[in-house]
Amino acid sequence: MYDPAYGATDADLITFMGEEVREESAALGRRWFLVAELAGRRFPEMVGRQMYCADSISSVAAEISPVLNISHSRAVWQVETAITLRDRHPQVFKRLCRGLIDYRMVSMIVARTDNVADDVMVELDEAMAGRVEKWMKLSKNKLRDRIDLFIAEFDPAAVRVPPDADKHRYIDIDPGDTAGTAFVSGRLHAEDGAALDQRLDALADTVCSNDPRTKSQRRADACGPLARGEATLACQCGLDDCPARANRAAANAAVIHVLAEQGTIAGTSDKPGYLPGFGVLPAQSVRNLLPAAQTKPVTVPTADTAAQTGYRPNATLTEFLRWRDLTCRWPGCDKPVQRCDIDHTVPWPYGPTHPSNTKHYCRIHHITKTFNTGAGGFTDEQLPDGTIVLTAPTGHTYRSQAHGASMFPALRQPTGTVETTPLPPESPDRIAMMPRRRQTREQDRRERIATERRKRTEIITEQQRQHQAWLAATYEPPPF
Repeated sequence: MYDPAYGATDADLITFMGEEVREESAALGRRWFLVAELAGRRFPEMVGRQMYCADSISSVAAEISPVLNISHSRAVWQVETAITLRDRHPQVFKRLCRGLIDYRMVSMIVARTDNVADDVMVELDEAMAGRVEKWMKLSKNKLRDRIDLFIAEFDPAAVRVPPDADKHRYIDIDPGDTAGTAFVSGRLHAEDGAALDQRLDALADTVCSNDPRTKSQRRADACGPLARGEATLACQCGLDDCPARANRAAANAAVIHVLAEQGTIAGTSDKPGYLPGFGVLPAQSVRNLLPAAQTKPVTVPTADTAAQTGYRPNATLTEFLRWRDLTCRWPGCDKPVQRCDIDHTVPWPYGPTHPSNTKHYCRIHHITKTFNTGAGGFTDEQLPDGTIVLTAPTGHTYRSQAHGASMFPALRQPTGTVETTPLPPESPDRIAMMPRRRQTREQDRRERIATERRKRTEIITEQQRQHQAWLAATYEPPPF
């Protein structure tokens, strides 16, 4: 760390900043080089697996996500980007590894040149590599325009076509930047957006004039009643004779689940609760939910009560596993348990259906562990407190504590050891039983590129037609 007390001038500080920025970029380049090298070594071993759900890209992503501590989807993107830089942008890649350009530049180039034909990329890569250092100070939009200008010169049909906004409708509700809040974003049909806007206004106006909240705050609070199917927003005036109270009615209510300790509910503790998908919920926010809530204790199995027969966990064990794990247990993965499978660490019936032998894996990690196991694959071990020890094909090990158990100690008490029987030898045809894709990743990519290139060609043809029409309309023959 640079400290002015050791003689660094203001100019030195600026110089040091620039050096650190270049070192960060170079480190990113070196990391992507390592990812591409690992993929290059793994892919020959996985020939013929491109139609499987856990294809070569997914398998490498599952291997790097624990060490990078990132989700599976981000790991897939890292693998695909590293391979693209190595194979299609070697000259640009060299400049990243030297720290001459940064992540922003590289990600923009990779995205904008995705449609460029392979036989054009060598020349385009050389041409852009000679300019990228000069583009570093350009804004995002100006950088996009410069890259597109080069693409139009080398392969006009490859210029990216703006997406059809109507096809990209969505609503995202994510954790907010402060505890107990959520962030909403989305794109709707205009008529649906107008209806939602009016409905929030209508709900916000069902309180009396003494409510202390602003209109914006009431609109935000109205999302709760709207989601629960309620006809009015609860007034916060605090008056016993509030004129809005008589109008309050409720329809079918939506249900949310919150995990909290008994002391938080009783008011003897201010330890926060947990709202799945949104993180910690302040203790007072938990208590604010109590008037309309039903409380239910989570039954924590003990060594004497945990064992059960059969493959599928019963309702009590399923509920305990859901709250203990909260997310996929693969290191770096945070998919919620609602989108996960319950996996037997030691496969059933060689290992029992027991809290010390079951946990949640999302579908892709469940498939990866199930079909890419044994020698040269992944193995996992589960401890009585739910901790998972995952061993990668390289021999690296990663410990993963259950997310719920890490926040609520009662959920990580040991549930006893399990008795297992030796597994039979692995079938050499085991991989053939893996679920398959409809198309390979490369087929999906080629199909998308062909569609977008066709749209760009149609745009170019129409522009040329309009230009010719304009020339015909403005042309005046010379006088004789």
